[in-house]
Amino acid sequence: MLNSVKQGIMNGLHTTWSLGKVIFPVTLVVSLLQYTPALPWLFDKLAPFMSVFGLSGEAAIPLVLGNLLNLYAAIGGILTLDLTVKEVFIIAVMLSFSHNLLIETSVALKSGVKLWVVLSVRIGLALVAAFIINLVWPGGSEMAQYGLITANETAPVGMAAIFLAGLQKAVLGTLQLAMIVIPLMIGIQILKDLKWLDVFTGWMAPVTRGLGMNENTALVLTAGLIFGLAYGAGVLLQAVKEDGVSKKDATLAFIFLVACHAVVEDTLIFVPLGIPVFPLFIIRLCTAIALTLIVSRIWNRMELAAKRKGISYETKY
Repeated sequence: MLNSVKQGIMNGLHTTWSLGKVIFPVTLVVSLLQYTPALPWLFDKLAPFMSVFGLSGEAAIPLVLGNLLNLYAAIGGILTLDLTVKEVFIIAVMLSFSHNLLIETSVALKSGVKLWVVLSVRIGLALVAAFIINLVWPGGSEMAQYGLITANETAPVGMAAIFLAGLQKAVLGTLQLAMIVIPLMIGIQILKDLKWLDVFTGWMAPVTRGLGMNENTALVLTAGLIFGLAYGAGVLLQAVKEDGVSKKDATLAFIFLVACHAVVEDTLIFVPLGIPVFPLFIIRLCTAIALTLIVSRIWNRMELAAKRKGISYETKY
């Protein structure tokens, strides 16, 4: 157990260093840009479009950062903005469905999933979810409190004060990242060393059958749920290749995972932003289950209709 904890700490420090190299400069740069004409101009241009989803124009910053980079970069952007709880929650839901598009989409493509499937599901879910939440939730108008980061009573004056304020936000943002990532890496390492990951994979077999997939997709779902599409890329690709997962099952698995992956990490990292994370988890999980079941049923009907017409479907790689 002690070795597992030590290895988990090392993994956590390594991950914090790797991700901190993103969140620290992003937080600092965005903080500094707030005091230039560039961001106010961008906010004004984007405000009419963002208002459809209950967001202000400046909310485009974390959305762009999250989709092009990752959730940690997006959080770096959020930490520099004065947003309401509702706005932060909507951004969190959108980014839960659609983030790190460049890396995670490439993982899906390597597994044989079509590009249009990945992008339409991820971006579509983000936009629809934001629109619905804005429509049905009348609350959340109070300003969000970002854990260790408190709002400044007065705006900093002078270049030195502005730089120091941005530096403070960057340091505190990276510190909060470490406070979540290191314990998370310790837990994952213990899970692996105790072979509980194999047990959890066994538990997932009935779930995969219920979602319309064969049992050999259990490891794919397990790896994606625990490690995410980017961190668990190696496990995902190996499982698809070695376990003989069909193209249909791989597509269904990725449809589920693009809506709900790295379910522990991607939920907990939003805790310091002062939003209710349990509803975030429920929204992701229920959406993933419903969407996968719908696609699975439609796919099965299409296959049945094709067989009746004498069309052969080749679903293996």
